[in-house]
Amino acid sequence: MPYFCGMARKKNKRKSFEDIEVIDAGSKGKGIGKAPDGRVLIIDKVVPGDIVNVQTYKKRKAYYQAKPTEIVKASDKRTEPVCQHFGVCGGCKWQNMAYEHQLFYKQKEVEENLNRIGKIDLPETQPILGSQEIYFYRNKMEFSFSDSRWLTEDEINSEETINDKNALGFHIPGMWDKILNIEKCHLQADPSNDLRNKVRDFADQNNLEFFNPRHKTGLLRTMMIRTTSTGETMVLIQFYDDLKEERELLLDYIKDEFPHLTSLLYVINQKANDTIYDQEIVCYASRDHIFESMEGLKFKITAKSFYQTNSEQAYELYKITRDYADLKGDELVYDLYTGTGTIAQFVAKKAKKVVGIEAVPDAIEAAKENAKANGIDNTSFFAGDMRKVFTDEFIAKNGQPNVIITDPPREGMHADVVAQILKLAPEKIVYVSCNSATQARDLALLDSLYKVDKVQPVDMFPQTHHVENVVRLSLK
Repeated sequence: MPYFCGMARKKNKRKSFEDIEVIDAGSKGKGIGKAPDGRVLIIDKVVPGDIVNVQTYKKRKAYYQAKPTEIVKASDKRTEPVCQHFGVCGGCKWQNMAYEHQLFYKQKEVEENLNRIGKIDLPETQPILGSQEIYFYRNKMEFSFSDSRWLTEDEINSEETINDKNALGFHIPGMWDKILNIEKCHLQADPSNDLRNKVRDFADQNNLEFFNPRHKTGLLRTMMIRTTSTGETMVLIQFYDDLKEERELLLDYIKDEFPHLTSLLYVINQKANDTIYDQEIVCYASRDHIFESMEGLKFKITAKSFYQTNSEQAYELYKITRDYADLKGDELVYDLYTGTGTIAQFVAKKAKKVVGIEAVPDAIEAAKENAKANGIDNTSFFAGDMRKVFTDEFIAKNGQPNVIITDPPREGMHADVVAQILKLAPEKIVYVSCNSATQARDLALLDSLYKVDKVQPVDMFPQTHHVENVVRLSLK
């Protein structure tokens, strides 16, 4: 069993329960059971249908959180995980559940959220659109360097001195300062694994200092790898210490070892956090961007650009969005949270004009460049906070939309944005969401004027509990 430590406070005495049936998959992909005292059990690393013995590590008024101590009877929904890091790495929590059952529980979550939170009239949900590729489907991965890697239980219990403590991989769930060293990740296709492992080994061999997140010291902080369906690859190394000789030693190695890289970038970031959106990105070799292609359109992707992380499923998602918009050619479309303008350009040929709004200025500049490069002259893009840009004055300048497409972040739309949409009352709204709970909340706010007439879940993230959902609303 995986090693757990420090997971219970003294006042929360651990309890053990036997022969607990896992009856459902709940929030964040955890299993749901019932304790003998009537409380809900939220159980880590189990599959619906399992019968397990568990030990609690957190107690609340209505529920316990627990970990399995023994699988008494394995569910027929189980499958053997392919990844050697499963159970410790938090990236693919459903790798032990067969894919057809993953799809079932994702669709169930969407339907339950829309009904329970939205409390509105809904049509029958379309069957979830599964992904053709269930491994190696991501086009972007971010890895962290650490000089204090996560140690296994066997390593901790051994009497041997452990000298190799450097890691390049993922954060242990719930432990911001511990990194699991990753040998092979099944989420991103090569050259991702080869790049990560060779960079880690070269840094080790040349005594380049890995970051210490507690003391905020070290040279190497993070590594981002982006790939495209056209075969292009971007690598960005984030450094903490500004040491030119050591920095160029590593970057020159990457450039020479991987001569086909499309983009090699770096950033020096000495902030408390490792986000790069307010940092200067330096192009060390080749281009400062890569290109993705879709239906003959090319999209420029920079280090800071948002682009759906599953390129193949993004195409399916955008086709559904375009179909739901049902454009005839004379409509003014607003694309809210447009990112780099992918949806806006994807639907532009069927619209009179598309207006895109996005908070990230670099993304808007990329959207403008993409539209120009693609020969699209019926789009306009604007950068700024949605609440402050999407105003009456903006509408007066850019026109009254017939259709609104919105693809907000996980927190959904701000109430002011929803209120503005209701004031405009476009004929149709297509709402793309990566969080059906906040989507349901927003649908309830729109219910005074709109009815939901189409619901289509799309699985963008196999082996995880995450799911996208597309909803079309029409005026009542």
